[in-house]
Amino acid sequence: MKLELSALGIGYGRKTIGDNISLSLAGGEVLALLGPNGAGKTTLFKTILGLLPIRAGEVILDGKPLAEWSRRERALRIAYVPQAHETSFPFTVRDVVLMGRTAYIRPFATPGRRDREITETVMESVGIVKLADAVYTEISGGERQLTLIARALAQQARIVVMDEPASSLDYGNQMRLLAQIRQLARAGLSVVLSTHNPDHAFLAADRVALLKDGGLHAVGAPDTVLTPEAMKTIYGIDVVIGTVAGGGAPVCSPRLDRMPYRGET
Repeated sequence: MKLELSALGIGYGRKTIGDNISLSLAGGEVLALLGPNGAGKTTLFKTILGLLPIRAGEVILDGKPLAEWSRRERALRIAYVPQAHETSFPFTVRDVVLMGRTAYIRPFATPGRRDREITETVMESVGIVKLADAVYTEISGGERQLTLIARALAQQARIVVMDEPASSLDYGNQMRLLAQIRQLARAGLSVVLSTHNPDHAFLAADRVALLKDGGLHAVGAPDTVLTPEAMKTIYGIDVVIGTVAGGGAPVCSPRLDRMPYRGET
């Protein structure tokens, strides 16, 4: 399944956030989106999902404009992991993950054995089986994020959109998440995620898109796009990009000696 953005304009209310955004996401590809706060990453994701209206251009899903897909059809094809999620209801973690099966359940019907089996499987895959009976509102932010990731996996969509999925996770769970993203890609799923950590893109992404001032600054392979010059342009800091002893993925390290103290420019 392929997702294409063609000269897309995005925004909310009367405010335009970005325009002329053209991107594609192929089956089995991981695309990482980087950009400063306010650059439009979340707005772009919500537009792709149909949660915000398209200002200009098109979102094309599997060769057909997004508007031509029903909500249920979209849910069967695109899953979403939001940046944050609050609820006032004391659902258990298992219940929240089971909600990912909503598109497969007929109106007024209850989840079947298959739905519950998938729920248990994805909870195990992200390491939250021990939290299954815990109340969602009473667990930590990182545990909630893992629950939302499990909910998206239970949806069994071919495209997964993740808005800063590692932001609340400790280092170990960040690495497990990145490994799982690569596993999803090997299974043929497409993943688009936003992150502020270029190392995550080096570790998990096939391509990187840099978003600045509502437009695309660069798109390409991580090792060609994530350069010191690009990081300076996007984030306004000096960095060094290299490899650790023994090889492996490149790492991005800030030049702390070149950062201004508070109050300096």
